[in-house]
Amino acid sequence: MHLWIHPFHHSKKSDRHSRDRGLSIPFNFLLQRTEVIQFTTHRSWFAPAYWTMTALLFAIGIFMLVLRTPTESEFGPVQKIFYLHLPAAICMFIAAFTLFIASAGFLWTRSMAWDDLAKASGRVTVVLCSIVLFTGVIWGKSEWGHWWTWSPRLTFSLVLWILYVIYLIIRPSVKSPTRRATVCAVYAMAAFVDVPLVYASVKLMPDIHPSSIELNTAMQLTLLIWSIAIPLMAAGLIATDFSLNRRLRTLHSASIIETDPGELQ
Repeated sequence: MHLWIHPFHHSKKSDRHSRDRGLSIPFNFLLQRTEVIQFTTHRSWFAPAYWTMTALLFAIGIFMLVLRTPTESEFGPVQKIFYLHLPAAICMFIAAFTLFIASAGFLWTRSMAWDDLAKASGRVTVVLCSIVLFTGVIWGKSEWGHWWTWSPRLTFSLVLWILYVIYLIIRPSVKSPTRRATVCAVYAMAAFVDVPLVYASVKLMPDIHPSSIELNTAMQLTLLIWSIAIPLMAAGLIATDFSLNRRLRTLHSASIIETDPGELQ
C-alpha cells in the first residue's frame, strides 16, 4: 500500500510544481517587460532629442556645403563630396571594428547580446561602405573620366564591401541562433583582416587618389560639422538596431515560452 501511495503523492507534488512553474513563467516575463517599459519611459526623451540634433547638424552641414563653402580651385565642385566621403570612411572603419569586438565578445562570453551588437554593426558597416564607394565612383567619373579604376584603394574597399555583404547574407541562412552567432562571429573576425589593408592602401600604397587637399577656414568648418553629424548618425543607427535586435530576441524567447514552457527546464 505504501509503495502505491508514494508515487501518487510524488506525482501530485510534481504536477503542482509544474503548474506553479507554468504560472511563474508568464508572471516573470510580464515583470521583466514592465521593467523594460518603465526604463524606456524614463529614457523616451533621449532618442527624439538625439535624432533631432543629428538632423539639425545635417541641415547645417548641407547649408554650409551648398551656400558657404567655397569651391576648391583644382578639383572644382566635385571636391565637395569629400566632406561626406571622408567622415563616412572613418565611421566605416569604426563600425567594422565594433563588429570585430562584438564578435570576439560573443566567442568569449557566449552572450547573445554581443551577437545582437554584431548584427547591428554589420548592417551599418555595409551602409557606410556603400556611401564610401558611391561617393568614390562619382569622384572618379568627374576626375578620371570613368566610373571605376582598379586602384589599390578602390579594390580593397570593394572587397571590404563584398565581405560584409556576405556577412549579412550568412546570418539568415543559419537557422540555429547559437550556431548562427558562432559562424558569423568567426567570419566577421576573419573579414576584418581587409580593414587594415584598406587603411594601408590609403597611407602606404601609390594611388591615383589625391593624397591631401588644402582647406581654408570655411572648408574646415564644413568638414567639422559633417565629421560630427555622420558619426552621430552611425552611432545612432547601431544603437537603434541593437535595441531592436534585443527586443526581437526577447519577443522570440517569449513566444517559445508560451508555446512550450518545458523548454526552459
